[in-house]
Amino acid sequence: MPTYPLYDNDAEHLHAANGHPLREVTVDAALHDLALDDIQIDKTTLQAQAQIARASGYAQLALNLERAAELTAVPRAEIITMYQLMRPGRASFDELMALAARLETAYAAPICAALVREAATVYRQRQLLKRPPAF
Repeated sequence: MPTYPLYDNDAEHLHAANGHPLREVTVDAALHDLALDDIQIDKTTLQAQAQIARASGYAQLALNLERAAELTAVPRAEIITMYQLMRPGRASFDELMALAARLETAYAAPICAALVREAATVYRQRQLLKRPPAF
């Protein structure tokens, strides 16, 4: 079981998404050498934080961290597309269901897919889905 705070108690196992050790992410390195991939959080770090949150009684925070861990596998352009589709009135029910299926199959993100399916259902109930064009 990881121990909070991770940086103080388990730093040797922490690394950026591209594999660079977290201890190498310093202010000086950020000014001179680091790229965005050098500072993107790793899936395992988010999963460890989720474990800590759940064990501490913060189930909703743990779920949010698990969703974030899944999203580390999703390309940035796809996340922007997802953001646009998830806004009320921007997608049809079928488009949201297709997004959920893509999350589950292409990116192994079942928790995120469940959230999108739930949103699609709520959007339908509250009439927040994209309306077909009027002729």
